[in-house]
Amino acid sequence: MLKYLLEKEFKQFFRNKALPKMAVIMPFMAILIFPLVANFEIKNISLAVVDNDKSSTSRELIQKVAAGGYFSISEVASTYTHALRSVELDKSDIIMEIPAHLERDLQREGSSEILISANAVSATKGGLGSAYLAGIIGDFNKEINGNISTVVADSFTITPRFWYNPRLLYTYFMVPALMVMVLAMVCGFLPALNIVGEKESGTIEQINVTPVTRLSFILSKLLPYWIIGFVVLTISFFAAWIAYGLTPAGNLGTIYLFAALFVLAFSGFGLVISNYATTLQQAMFMMFFFVLTFIFMSGLYTPVANMPRWAQNLSIISPLKYIIIVLRQVYLKGSTFTELLTPFWMLTAFAIFFNGWAVLSYRKKS
Repeated sequence: MLKYLLEKEFKQFFRNKALPKMAVIMPFMAILIFPLVANFEIKNISLAVVDNDKSSTSRELIQKVAAGGYFSISEVASTYTHALRSVELDKSDIIMEIPAHLERDLQREGSSEILISANAVSATKGGLGSAYLAGIIGDFNKEINGNISTVVADSFTITPRFWYNPRLLYTYFMVPALMVMVLAMVCGFLPALNIVGEKESGTIEQINVTPVTRLSFILSKLLPYWIIGFVVLTISFFAAWIAYGLTPAGNLGTIYLFAALFVLAFSGFGLVISNYATTLQQAMFMMFFFVLTFIFMSGLYTPVANMPRWAQNLSIISPLKYIIIVLRQVYLKGSTFTELLTPFWMLTAFAIFFNGWAVLSYRKKS
């Protein structure tokens, strides 16, 4: 009986002109476009400069800031008030005021002060932009000290080493998590709309009068999306390799194992929603509510460790948290199965819980 139910589900899936195309196009679109949009790197910051010194040193500083790639000089103002006006008109994000006699003070006293004023309406741009500018000025300060004074050799030399993502590319951090988002959308929403769709079309009544057991019925709804999940994940791997040259440092088999557990868990959750919803609109709204909650608690954008304590405790209920941990660690660190036992047991528990709930919550009426 299960064989024929699976045949029915696959025929329904491929008869729908949109679903097969979405299963192929969605991973490509997500991997190719979303990492470029969902990027916390701050660039093209508009900088207003007030040069009260107009010396060779101040000109070198301005050239160094402009050459850094983060700032574009939006205005060279004559006074701070004029520069502040450009911020109020949203033409500039940050003001750098160079004091009068900067070069003279550096030569005579070895120190001077530069004012940095940031528009903090956008806290991210203001905070990171100010930090970038302060870093550039700090590097310039070391160069100037080496040129105009005798510098005592440092007692320590600091050489930073960035492990797992040495180029500090935010794309490498986001792509594995976006693969999880694609899996959640395809393998969560489609099962959630499946049973309720049959309720609205009336075909569920024909199934209810057959001797099909609840377990067979749920398995017939679950297994096709489990297979589709593997196809979607494989397409995501291919897209990440084509677009960014990103390949996992660890074993692909480890990812597929955890992905199988996640797809079973999240598809089961979708079937639970479908069992309780009576219309497609209800199923959509219920899935959006829970999926958005899971995403916010998963550490997709903000690390879980940076969340308040109550949010960290609440993140335990998010299956997305554990599969994101797995993909990031396998892709970037090359983690093995033995290092991922906690996500394994949590995803296994989610799969058993949601699928058991789906079987028990399906009420077959004759």
